[in-house]
Order: sequence, then C-alpha cells, then structure tokens
Amino acid sequence: MGGINGTALEGLREGLRGPVITPRDPGYDEARAIYNAGIDRRPAAIAQCVDVADVRSVISVARDTGATLAVRGGGHSGPGLCMVDDALVLDLSTMRGVRVDPGTMTAQVAGGAQLGDLDHAADTFGLGVPAGIISMTGVGGLTLGGGHGHLTRKYGLTIDSLVSADVVLADGTFVIASEDEHPDLFWALRGGGGNFGVVTSFTFRLHPVGTVGVAVTVWPVDRTPEVLRWYREFLPAAPQDLNGFFTLLTIPPGPPFPEPIHGQKMCGVVWCYTGDLAGDGLEQALTPVNEPAPPTFHFTTPMPYPALQGMFDELIPKGYQWYWRGDFFDEISDASIDVHHKYGENLPTELSLMHLYPVDAEAHRVGADDTAWAYRDAKWSGVIAGVDPDPANAELIRQWCVDYWSDLHPHSMGGSYINFIGEGEGTDRVRATYRGHYDRLAATKHTYDPDNFFHANQNIPPAAG
Repeated sequence: MGGINGTALEGLREGLRGPVITPRDPGYDEARAIYNAGIDRRPAAIAQCVDVADVRSVISVARDTGATLAVRGGGHSGPGLCMVDDALVLDLSTMRGVRVDPGTMTAQVAGGAQLGDLDHAADTFGLGVPAGIISMTGVGGLTLGGGHGHLTRKYGLTIDSLVSADVVLADGTFVIASEDEHPDLFWALRGGGGNFGVVTSFTFRLHPVGTVGVAVTVWPVDRTPEVLRWYREFLPAAPQDLNGFFTLLTIPPGPPFPEPIHGQKMCGVVWCYTGDLAGDGLEQALTPVNEPAPPTFHFTTPMPYPALQGMFDELIPKGYQWYWRGDFFDEISDASIDVHHKYGENLPTELSLMHLYPVDAEAHRVGADDTAWAYRDAKWSGVIAGVDPDPANAELIRQWCVDYWSDLHPHSMGGSYINFIGEGEGTDRVRATYRGHYDRLAATKHTYDPDNFFHANQNIPPAAG
C-alpha cells in the first residue's frame, strides 16, 4: 500500500477522529473524486481529518512509513496535485468552519473551507475577502497560490489580506506564521504554494463588501480585436471600484442570456462594481462599453457578493474534464490579440474558455519583494481552459489548450499564476513563476522542510546545505 502496511493503517484508524478510507471501503471512489474528472488516481488511503490532532497523526504515519503524502483542501487543483497514486492523502475537506469577528474585521477559516463558506459567513456582516470567482474553489489552495478574483482591483490579492496561518510542519511541529512569528515562513506561504507545511487555519483581514453591481457584456467573437484593444486601455484607467475580466466563451443556454444568442461564440467582460449603487454609478462606469462596437447583449443588476461568487457554479460543476494553462501579461499586444481571435473562433467545446483577470490597481501597491508572489508588475493573469463533460473529448480540449498557449506564450511575461500551471508542464515553469524569489523560497524550504517531505505540489526542492 505505497509504504503503508496493515499495522500502520490500523494504528492510523484508531488514532484519528476522522475516517480513513481505502480502496476496499465503501465510498472510496467518492472520496478520491476531485473537481477535475480528468484526474483518475487511486491513493492507498485517504485520511479525512477533523482537527489539528488528526493532521499531526497523518503526517507522523506518512513520515514513519515513508509513504508519499498528498494534501487535499478544496480538491480544485487542475493538475490534481491533491491525489497521487498509492499515496496517503491528508484530506482537509471536512474542516470547513469559518469564524468571523466583525469587531476586528477578521475571519478565521479552516484549511478545508471553500470560498462559498467564507463568503456566506462574512456577507452577513457586509464583509468579504478578495478571492476567486467560483464558490467551490478551496480557500487553502487559492490563498497559498496568491489568489485573485472579482475584488482584486479594489482590495488586492487574497494573500494581501492574510494576517496569519496555523501550520503543521513536516516534523509535526505546530507553528503560527505571521509578520511577527516565523516571518520567513509567512512570506513564503503568500504565493509559494503547499511546499512548506499543512495550513490548518487562515486568518484574513476582511473588507467592506455589500451588494455589488454585476454586469455581463458580450460581442460577437469576430469583434475580439476591437474589444481587446478597447479593454486594454479602458480597464487600467478605470476607478478601482470597477473590476472586469475578459473572456472568450460560448453563450450557455440559460439566463441572463436571451435565446437567440445561445450557443454562439462570443467575447465579453464580466464586471463587478463596488461603488455607490444608490444612483446610476454602475451604468455611468460602463457607458464606454459601446465604444469598441455595440454589444450584442449587456446585462446589469445589483447582486449580493456571494451570489456573484456562485454565479458560474452550475455552469461548470464538479465532475467535468478540464485541462488548463496560464501566463502573466504586462500588456495585451496586437500580436497576442491575433492569437486570442484565432483560438476564440475555434473554441473546441461549449464550455472551453479563456479568461484575462486584472491584477493591477490595489495589487500593485504591495512591494515586489513583500510576498512570494513574483509578478506585482503584471496587469493580467490569463488562463486557457479546455472543458467538457465527455471523457471522449479529453484529448481534444487538451490539444486546443496546448496549441493556444504555445502561440500565446511568446507574448507573455514568461511565468504563470502557480494555480494555473497545467499537468505535466515541468519544473522550469515553476521556476519561471517565482523569478528572483525562487532561491529565497528554496532556502525557506530548506529551513522548514529540508527532506522535501511535502513534494506532491508545484514543487520547490530545498536549497542544498
């Protein structure tokens, strides 16, 4: 069993409050299923932890038996790093508690929580954290990668709101990482991924987020060049209250889209406005959407922030085939626009897409070396995703994604948001993601995990000596 003998397994079962699930147990297939159904791996055992004591016990067993340890939070990893064949999986997915303190405007979030858990708990106080666009995304993986979303231009990256983290290290030691305690570890956790330990709890600084203005604007895909040339100038100059990510998509068959455009390939922008909704602030902010060309469809509405976060959940639920790749961009060049136009007109399936997320404004006000996130000078974080429910189309969507990325990459900054690195991209991509921060991360890895115990991730090996 991948280095886990029967005695060790029984000891783990007896010592854990949560269940330990093996291939012989009912529910094994359900327990190993993650968001991306293109990942089909069979770990030796899945230990579903309920508290820090369970986490420490699982780490101890993996260390003593020599088993490979994989760590699952929300299970949203595109390349499926949270599931490894024959490994022992430390599963945090049942640890989803959120405690909000409206007095200090902070939230303590358990390591297995999803964004929807955090958004729901904070929204009742009119508060929120800049994090993601899908409520099913795990808080842990998103945060450790850096985190961006609808509120990034207003409030920065997710890591810019991180106050502290409770971490269990490779030797079982429990530490709190913050600006005052283990600041080197705290620096590395803010963008360095799951290389340094198991984060059992995050404490975030919350921000005022009530009802937001939501808008969706789409144009025919053959208008992509005009729209992107307008978008690249308009958004960086817009007030921070306005966020909008550009997308290439096929219009889904449902509201808010009218039936005549269902199934059509389009380009568009999904907007989030955090300004004053009492007047016509949203409409005024978006008056320029007519400049590149009259939109085919333009929809605006006020919406609770958690509703915006969950708006796409039903469109792309857990259990579809995914393959994605990404890059950072400091400009949307004319040459890159030609690439987007070409591949937008050839979306391979109805759910395949491309997104450009803005990572400017407030995110640029944090120093380049203040966190492990190495692209504070980027303006956009792009992702290309082939998506389809049918396994028969897995190679089709993968090849489209790889071809698109290969043509677009020369126009990028060279590295990617770590959570957008696809399966099989290799160690050079990880190094490119961290630029000049890589050696500092490797040194921090040597301090906290010198044996590379945590290696089932976008791995940064420890520095020698």
